[in-house]
Amino acid sequence: MEMIKIHRTDLTVSRFGYGCMRITGDGSTEALKKGKQAVLAAVSAGYNQFDHADIYGRGECEVLFGEILKENAGLRESIILTSKCGIRIENKPNLGDPQRYDFSKKHIIHSIEGSLQRLGSDRLDLLLLHRPDYLFDPEEVVAAFIELHKSGKVLNFGVSNFYPSQVRMLQQHCPFPLAVNQIEINIHNIKAFTDGTLDQCLEQGIAPQAWCPVGGVAYPAWGNTFSAEDEQRIFSEISRQAEKYETADWILILAWILKHPAQIQPLIGSTQPQRIQDALTALDIEYSRADWYRLWEARAGHPVA
Repeated sequence: MEMIKIHRTDLTVSRFGYGCMRITGDGSTEALKKGKQAVLAAVSAGYNQFDHADIYGRGECEVLFGEILKENAGLRESIILTSKCGIRIENKPNLGDPQRYDFSKKHIIHSIEGSLQRLGSDRLDLLLLHRPDYLFDPEEVVAAFIELHKSGKVLNFGVSNFYPSQVRMLQQHCPFPLAVNQIEINIHNIKAFTDGTLDQCLEQGIAPQAWCPVGGVAYPAWGNTFSAEDEQRIFSEISRQAEKYETADWILILAWILKHPAQIQPLIGSTQPQRIQDALTALDIEYSRADWYRLWEARAGHPVA
């Protein structure tokens, strides 16, 4: 596994991270067993960063991961443990409450204390704000960060799904470097390439993490807007390139994402041990700039101007 250093932190992480959103499956005994096997397969393959959120499985994903840590002595000290907060589900704490975002100091601290309890850990290596709260006060967020850092409950901070202006605004108030911006990057959603997000990551040494990296290939993309004609054109080029590089289509897309100089870290969320291992073969593909733009052109339906 290739390892990279996250700038302005003490974190050295695997180039691929493991996303824990699906590890509880349908909650059945068999699904929970499969989730544990998937996590341990990721550990065996060299993944050392494990990504959670307080809402994944409504907290049950963190509970299951906590069981894994308890059952595997020494594992906690060898991994980078991440969780996210800021999304509140409907009807909590009061019946009729809408799903919403909440970056209040009280909620951030309460959320992290809950995550740590479920995980059975005394700290998070990295805390990310999950989605921008339209009402967030950066000074209140920073007050929560300072308290969490001072108590040793959170060692590093970052964001998720933030636009460059939001990162810049929060960083101006924050004494800690925002180490990560976790964003959707795949063949369907290419906004990070064009809206300044990846430019900012390169400029400021922020690590971009790609959620849903094989969306639109291995499974439907979120909010798919491709027409049948678009999909035929894109998959024709992906298939051609996959044959050229002697790999699967979804692995080809990982190589396409890895090509960017910002050192994007794809988060793999499969619960199939073989796919968790196979994803790493993308690191060995000597993917060309010409093919990168051929796929960009196929997606757009026209050459770059």
